[in-house]
Amino acid sequence: MDLSNLKPAEGSVKKEAKRVGRGQGSGKGGTATRGHKGAKSRSGYSKKLGFEGGQMPLQRRVPKFGFTNVNRKEYQGINLDTLQDLVDNKKIKDTVDFDTLVGLGLAGKNEMVKILGRGELKSKLKVSAHKFTATAKAAIEGAGGEAVTL
Repeated sequence: MDLSNLKPAEGSVKKEAKRVGRGQGSGKGGTATRGHKGAKSRSGYSKKLGFEGGQMPLQRRVPKFGFTNVNRKEYQGINLDTLQDLVDNKKIKDTVDFDTLVGLGLAGKNEMVKILGRGELKSKLKVSAHKFTATAKAAIEGAGGEAVTL
């Protein structure tokens, strides 16, 4: 290898972009490949999200549906199999409270927690949460544990 046969790595050199709007002599002057007139030919043009060329956009044509309950409470669901995994991985021992769940990243500090009944719980746990499903409560108490509602 010497200076006579050096060349850049494969794919590292890109072909230069065509320089538009640099005078009539370049062949790409005048309209600078933007066509004639209209919003798309102007500088600063950007199409609004969902814009359909002046036609009534889809999100305004389709009727609104249903209603939103302002008093709805959102709960972060945590299943029994998740709790059992935490016990198996020795991340929790015998009590599961809200602070533990936040610390493990299963819930945010401003969220409410609901224990759901998917999976099987084999270990005896004292679980504190905002809500429990009936199956989850039965499974926790069936395993000899305690379900404490906050």
